[in-house]
Amino acid sequence: MAHEFADRLIAWQARHGRHDLPWQRDADPYRVWLSEVMLQQTQVGTVLDYYLRFVARFPTVQALAAAPLDDVLASWSGLGYYSRARHLHRCAQQVVGVHGGVFPGSSAALATLPGIGRSTAAAIAAFCFGERAAILDGNVKRVLTRLLGFDGDLALAAEEQRLWATAEALLPARDVDVYTQGLMDLGATVCLARKPNCPRCPLAGECVARQAGTPERYPVRTRKLKRGQRDNALLWLEHGGRWWLVQRPPRGVWAGLWTLPEYASRDELADATAGWPGRGTWLPEIRHALTHFDWTLRPLAWRWPLRSRTLPELPPGRWATPDEAQALGLPAPVRRLLQTAVS
Repeated sequence: MAHEFADRLIAWQARHGRHDLPWQRDADPYRVWLSEVMLQQTQVGTVLDYYLRFVARFPTVQALAAAPLDDVLASWSGLGYYSRARHLHRCAQQVVGVHGGVFPGSSAALATLPGIGRSTAAAIAAFCFGERAAILDGNVKRVLTRLLGFDGDLALAAEEQRLWATAEALLPARDVDVYTQGLMDLGATVCLARKPNCPRCPLAGECVARQAGTPERYPVRTRKLKRGQRDNALLWLEHGGRWWLVQRPPRGVWAGLWTLPEYASRDELADATAGWPGRGTWLPEIRHALTHFDWTLRPLAWRWPLRSRTLPELPPGRWATPDEAQALGLPAPVRRLLQTAVS
C-alpha cells in the first residue's frame, strides 16, 4: 500500500498541487524555515503578505539575527502567536553565532534550534536537503488518520508516537520533497477539516474514513482545552500628539509587545483617573480570541490638556507619536484601535 499511496500522491502533486508559493522558488533553508514557522496555525492566504514584507525587511538570516527584537515583533504584528517571532529571532542568532550563518543539513540537528520542532525540522530537511524525513503537521495528521482510519487518541503521547512511526513507514524511497508537499497540499486544499472534498482526492478509493462515511471524525483528540474569559480596561492617554505605551513582560500573553496600559477592570481605571483634568471617553469594547481564552478589552480614551503641565503617575513606558507607535510591535487589536485615530 505504501508504494502505491506515495506514487499516487506524487502524481497528484505534480498536476494539482501548489507550485507558485514564494518560498517554493528555490530551496533556501532560510525562506523555507520562515514559511514553515509562519504557517503554524495560520492559513496560507494570511501568511503570503506577511511573508513577502518580512523577507523584504529581513532578506537573510544574518539580517534577522542582527535586527532588534522590537523590529522583528513589529514586522510580525497582526500574525499572532508571537512566541513564534521571538523563537525565530533567537534561532536566527543561533544559526549565525553557532553555525556560521548556515542552517544545519539534517532534521536531527535542525530540531535542536530554538522554536524548530520535529515536523518543521523534517520539512526543512526534506525540501532543502532531500532528507527522507516524515512531517506531521495538522494537515498531514488529518490526511493520514482519515486514510488509515487511525483512531488513536492524539491527546496521548503514545498514540502520537504511533502515528509518527506510521508516517515514517509510508515515506517513499525517492521524491520525498514532492511527496511531503503533496501531503501538505492535500490537507490544505482537499482533505479539509470540515466538508472534505473527497471526490477530488487521489486517495479516496483506499480511504478508510471515506468508506465509513465518517471523515470528520478524524483525527481523534479527546482532550479539549477549556476556554477562559478575561475582562480588562485599557488607557489610551494622549498628550501633545503622543500616546503613552507600555511594554508587556517578557513572558505571557503578548510578551515583549508594546500596548496601552492595562487595568484589571473599568472600575480600577476609573479610580486611577479620578481627579484628572478633562474627561475620558469609553470607546466600544474590543473582543479578542486567543488560544486559551476570550478577552474583552474596554478602552478609555483620555486627552491630557496641554495647559496642565503636571502629568499623572503612569506605569513605566514611553511616549510615542502615531508614526512611532505604528513602527513598534503592537498586538493586532491595539494596532487597529490606534489606527482609528489616524485613518
